[in-house]
Amino acid sequence: MNALDTSSTRPYLIRALYEWCTDNGLTPYVAVAVDETVQVPREYVKNNEIVLNISFDATSSLKLGNDFIEFKARFAGSAREIMVPIGRVIAIYARENGQGMAFPLAGYGAPGSQPSADSVVMPSSLPPPPAEPSPAPAGSEAKIVQLVPANHAAEGRDGEPDPPEPNKPSGKRPSLKRIK
Repeated sequence: MNALDTSSTRPYLIRALYEWCTDNGLTPYVAVAVDETVQVPREYVKNNEIVLNISFDATSSLKLGNDFIEFKARFAGSAREIMVPIGRVIAIYARENGQGMAFPLAGYGAPGSQPSADSVVMPSSLPPPPAEPSPAPAGSEAKIVQLVPANHAAEGRDGEPDPPEPNKPSGKRPSLKRIK
């Protein structure tokens, strides 16, 4: 079996980080690049991106499959069916401490190429990591990154945490902080 025949690592990494968040009492969020293949409430989409709380308390019938993330959730008291293709997930992270992983969009790079977890990018809707990032490692192992500051969490009017509001771009290229 060659590298082109193997399945993507993205769904496995998403499930692993979801499990890590829930095992540690943290709230897993996913950042999604929205296009016509993503089924989410469009009124909550900003800059073609949406951040979704996928915790057990915020969802019902959650399925983290190899091709789609599917669940039911309430938005402003109305139950909605959510379906996100795995390739449109650009990050999964814990709300409380910002630890997680970012992914490139599927199809990023050369035509027909399968993006790897090693080609980590910072989604534009998430705040940049704290100043003084660590230098990029020379190895090719998957990286755990801090996507949002730990103190950037607000509570919504119904007790559900709201996704963090994005900071305005500073004009500088974003950098990632490696967490070991």
